[in-house]
Amino acid sequence: MPLTRQDAWSQDEDLLLAEVVLRNIREGGTQLKAFEEVGKQLSRTGAACGFRWNSYVRKQYKSGIELAKKQRKEAKKQAKSQEKTEASQTQVNEAQSTARENQELRSNLSIEAVKQYLDDLYEKAGALTSQDKHKEKIRGLEKQIYYLSAENEKLETKLRSMEEDYRALIDIMERAKKRVGPKDEEKQHKINFQVEGKGNLEKVEK
Repeated sequence: MPLTRQDAWSQDEDLLLAEVVLRNIREGGTQLKAFEEVGKQLSRTGAACGFRWNSYVRKQYKSGIELAKKQRKEAKKQAKSQEKTEASQTQVNEAQSTARENQELRSNLSIEAVKQYLDDLYEKAGALTSQDKHKEKIRGLEKQIYYLSAENEKLETKLRSMEEDYRALIDIMERAKKRVGPKDEEKQHKINFQVEGKGNLEKVEK
């Protein structure tokens, strides 16, 4: 493991430290990275380089630090401007390429190709229209089903009511038959009632 120096700093070493730190500031690097770089060159620790910079060298290069920061800002502006220029150029190139492709397509299109394209669109439109009509028919049938279901329920209710009325009428006729009988025993006939095919009551003598 190499030994680290702990002797006094020379003027050349201070100059090297200042140059590396200012370069890192201009290029957007960190001072810590600069301290490590100088430490490797001078066989000193990064901490020793940082201490030397903050305690002595930095004070000697205040104007240099400000200039390096301004140069860093200008470099960032130029980089952004360059990126915008490149992006704009890319968009122009893409637009030109698209225009060329469209031009080639237009030049290659024939009347037959256009006609075929329009025929395909017409067929697709016809298919969609047919589907819409089919859906409309289904919706109409569903409405009829709902209506017929409601009517069927009404008819079932009415039928149950008629059946109840019919049973009540039969009961009344049976009770009337028991109360009223023939006075002439010799001509006595048994009276019964039966239901015709149409649902009407009919007196039957036996």
